Amino acid sequence: MTLQKTQITGSEALLRILIEEGVDTIFGYPGGQIIPVFDTLYDFKDQLNHILTRHEQGAIHAAQGYARVSGKVGVCFVTSGPGATNVITGIGDAMLDSTPLVVIAGQVGASLLGTDAFQEIDVVGITQPITKWAYQIRRAEDIPWALARAFYIARSGRPGPVMLDFTRNSQVQKVDIEYKPCDFIRSYIPVPKINATQIEEAAELINSAKKPLALVGQGVVLSGAEEELKAFLEKADIPAGNTLLGLSALPSDYPLNKGFLGMHGNIAPNIKTNEADVIIAIGMRFDDRVTGDLTKYARQAKIIHIDIDSSEIGKNVPVAVPVVGDAKEVLQVLTLKINEAQHTEWITSFDKYEKLEFERVIEKEIHPTGEHLTMGEVVRRVSEATGNKAVLVTDVGQNQMMASRYFKYSQTRSIITSGGLGTMGFGIPAGMGAKVGAPERTVCLFCGDGGFQMTLQELGTIMQEQIGLKMIIMNNQYLGMVRQWQELFFDERYSFTEMTNPKFTLIAQAYGIGTSEVTKREDLDAAIADMLKDDKPYLLVVNVEQKGLVYPMVPAGACITDIITSQGKLFE
Repeated sequence: MTLQKTQITGSEALLRILIEEGVDTIFGYPGGQIIPVFDTLYDFKDQLNHILTRHEQGAIHAAQGYARVSGKVGVCFVTSGPGATNVITGIGDAMLDSTPLVVIAGQVGASLLGTDAFQEIDVVGITQPITKWAYQIRRAEDIPWALARAFYIARSGRPGPVMLDFTRNSQVQKVDIEYKPCDFIRSYIPVPKINATQIEEAAELINSAKKPLALVGQGVVLSGAEEELKAFLEKADIPAGNTLLGLSALPSDYPLNKGFLGMHGNIAPNIKTNEADVIIAIGMRFDDRVTGDLTKYARQAKIIHIDIDSSEIGKNVPVAVPVVGDAKEVLQVLTLKINEAQHTEWITSFDKYEKLEFERVIEKEIHPTGEHLTMGEVVRRVSEATGNKAVLVTDVGQNQMMASRYFKYSQTRSIITSGGLGTMGFGIPAGMGAKVGAPERTVCLFCGDGGFQMTLQELGTIMQEQIGLKMIIMNNQYLGMVRQWQELFFDERYSFTEMTNPKFTLIAQAYGIGTSEVTKREDLDAAIADMLKDDKPYLLVVNVEQKGLVYPMVPAGACITDIITSQGKLFE
């Protein structure tokens, strides 16, 4: 694929290259130093769909949601100065969660750089620590080279965000371009060659294991290794736990899927992590929310860590066998080397903890006997009403943990949430980006009343584009997760977490979005059915119990088996 054009502006070169790279959608917000690009975009409306968000943070979170659900590179246009700085949170979020983005920010002309010109800021200096690559384009002739590298770096290996700082002069200069996509950069090895010795050592450990456990991360999804994972687990009869971002790598009802790992995860995989003799970590990074106290984490286990990013291996936990490589390729080779096995007694030992968690936590959450609706029952009813086939998008906080726990997943790329950075306000824009990226799927967003208000201006984008996002506010009139910590660990000193909220349904009506509000349990199913009856945007406000708590919970810094299942009580 080669593009050749004679004497076109840098702005036109940019847009033609985006088309060559397969870009069909851009999220953005115009401004002074990127006007030439937007002026040229006027002539490309039939080839590039630009979605005008209401804030630059909305643009980048939308690009994230689009990328996560589609597997494509998300693209975002912003102007210089505050436009560029407003996407910093999203860039950091994308870096921690391995989301492929190319962010193009306008910049003052090259002759003004370093003069503190109006809306000039050192975008490259700010973003270098939180991107895979940041580069300033100062001449139009550098555009093809920079764009080719940007897309290659963003999507290859462990994906991530790239920032291009696009000076105004390079947008208007005329240039002859010849564009060839990049597939090689010296010293950059996105997919390391698999080491045969590492595979042999890993297979030997797995074949000798009596209590093996797989920890499944988002790397499985990013590499498209879902079927390879199943073949691996089934051949050696290995149970699996999932990180937050890895939750939809396996269907919820898959027999070897033992649930959610970490602070608000399921009891069984957390307990069994500290009983397993061999742990196979696949495309995950041993985040502190998964491990708890590292000095007490899986000390009895020999750990095999499979990851495409060698810097993650050994960073947090000691590893017996590192396997550096793409998860799909590694699992294909490793599955050939392992023996068929049965670990019936080991797998059956999870049942006791699953039963206890259902009795002590899940049953009370999804079938409550109290007067007030609970978050868990709302999530479960919405999931079931979609046939468990919808894409789940969440904001951050109690709504995130409840939604992740009680939503059911039947296909991959079905959870879009802010993992590493935990960004409140992520939900609405990420949800609309996910719907644009997967228009054929139902996309359900769960928000708390706090996070919803951080980016509710994006209802304007949803209105203008008629994006059929289904939004559910679980309204408890608190910053719920902070309030939970205050209740459990700060002597119920609820310092600045109670919220006086507006009438959310009136706000939705102002934007022409269908809406309803539910307080009584008997009204919930009908409201959900009304929300899902068509593909139009909808806001459902559910008033839930004010002081609900997310259980189980491993207190921050505690051992992963120190699990609280009710107020102040450790699981026994």
